[in-house]
Amino acid sequence: QVQLVESGGGLVQTGGSLRLLCAASGRTFTLYAMGWFRQAPGKEREFVATITGSGGSGSRPYYSDSVKGRFTISRDNAGNTVSLQMNSLKPEDTAIYYCAASRTLLASTPILYNYWGQGTQVTVSS
Repeated sequence: QVQLVESGGGLVQTGGSLRLLCAASGRTFTLYAMGWFRQAPGKEREFVATITGSGGSGSRPYYSDSVKGRFTISRDNAGNTVSLQMNSLKPEDTAIYYCAASRTLLASTPILYNYWGQGTQVTVSS
């Protein structure tokens, strides 16, 4: 069982930055791929970024095209946390952001994620 708690959301102007943090419980954190998804009103949940578990080759990040070059995902296995640094924010980034954990090595679809946080609101004003 893994429990996830997000923090760090808020209101920011276009071009600003926010850092989201996800704290995970459980002793097997390193085995999970960790992902960030977002959902805007009236839209489906959308993949943002994921980082693989800590295998022999280390963790690798992957991003959606819409955030590549602006967002950075990282994980701290000692602290059981995963973060999402968001720079150059745009109004279209406004959504509820969810942290999720997957037993699959690499996953970009919600159905492959086993555990979810409650979400944190990010609002980017124009």
